[in-house]
Amino acid sequence: MAKQFNGFDADHQAFMAAQPIFFVASTAPEARINLSPKGMDSLRVMGPNRLIWLNLTGSGNETAAHLALDPRMTVMWCSFGLRPLILRAYGLARTIHRSDAEWQALANHFPDLPGARQIYEMAVDLVQTSCGYAVPRMELTEERQTLRAWAEDKGSAGLADYWDTRNRLSIDGLPTGIEANL
Repeated sequence: MAKQFNGFDADHQAFMAAQPIFFVASTAPEARINLSPKGMDSLRVMGPNRLIWLNLTGSGNETAAHLALDPRMTVMWCSFGLRPLILRAYGLARTIHRSDAEWQALANHFPDLPGARQIYEMAVDLVQTSCGYAVPRMELTEERQTLRAWAEDKGSAGLADYWDTRNRLSIDGLPTGIEANL
């Protein structure tokens, strides 16, 4: 059965830290709903009602476009191990670009990951757990190094060009604000 909480407790935080993947969902009026898997060492719980995650360069930039019009976000963790559990955090989020004053202070919470594009800060107003009984058990064999190698190969100038040519608009044609990083 689902249980609801006003914020993250110690058990939630331990569960989240143990998961190698999390999922982020966002949307905007008249836009497609976006649901993206995230990995690497890119999420930090900053308190019972606050989390930040480092967004790395990818083929799309939907979350940034959505948050400019609708700050609602859902983040989900799902256990594929022995303990069947799904944890969702609901709240309002904002985008922090590399050019924003608070970028460096927040970026210091993460390892130096190549291709870091934005940081999202989420004010969590509801945490919900549910059973996860139908989720299969699987084992992680290894982290992929593909994104890291791709970003390192591009270098700073190549990443800026990629952001400029591939990350300015969402799939629905909404601006992402990436020009703040150029």
